[in-house]
Amino acid sequence: MGSKDVTQLLVDWRKGKPEAFDQLTPLVYNELRRLAQRYRNKERPDHTLQATDLVHEAYLRLIQVDGIDWQSRAHFYAISARLMRQILVDYARTRGYLKRGGNAQRVSLDAAETASLKPDSDLVALDDALRLLAETDQRKADVIELRFFGGLTVEETAEVLKISTDTVKRDWRLAKSWLLRELDAKQAQS
Repeated sequence: MGSKDVTQLLVDWRKGKPEAFDQLTPLVYNELRRLAQRYRNKERPDHTLQATDLVHEAYLRLIQVDGIDWQSRAHFYAISARLMRQILVDYARTRGYLKRGGNAQRVSLDAAETASLKPDSDLVALDDALRLLAETDQRKADVIELRFFGGLTVEETAEVLKISTDTVKRDWRLAKSWLLRELDAKQAQS
C-alpha cells in the first residue's frame, strides 16, 4: 500500500470508520516503531519506557484524538511524533526528572539536517523552550517539532504546514537560533 492508501485510511478513520484504523495499524507500525526507537535512543540508558511502550501509548492517545483533519501520511507521522515527544516529557515531569536543573545538559540544535538529542539531554528544558516559542510564533515551533522530533524533510514539513519550502527553511534557521539563545540563557541561570 502506498502513501495515498494510508491517507485514504486516515480520511476514513476521521469519518468514523473504526475498521480503517485497524487496517492502518499494520501499515504504519514499523515506521512508528522506528520513530519511537529514535526517541528512545535520545534518552538516558536506564530509561524504563521502551520503544514498544512508547508506540502503544501513542496508539492509545491517537485513538482518543478527535477532529484531526488528516492531510497525509506525513501529517499522521508528525502528529504521532508530537504525541511521542509529549509522552516522554510527561514521563520525565512525572518522575521529577532533572528537577530544578539538576544534571541538566545543554541541548544542541547544531547540525540542523541531522540534529539529535544526546541521551542525557534535558528534554524538559527543550519542551519548555518550544512552548515559549509557540506563544510567540506557533509556526516556527511547529517547524522545529516536525523536523527535529518528527524527522520530516523540508518538503514534508511544508506539505503538513501548507507553506513553501523556502518558508520552512527560513523558519527552521530562525527558530533554531532562538531556541539556542533560550536554552543558553536557561543554562546560565542554573
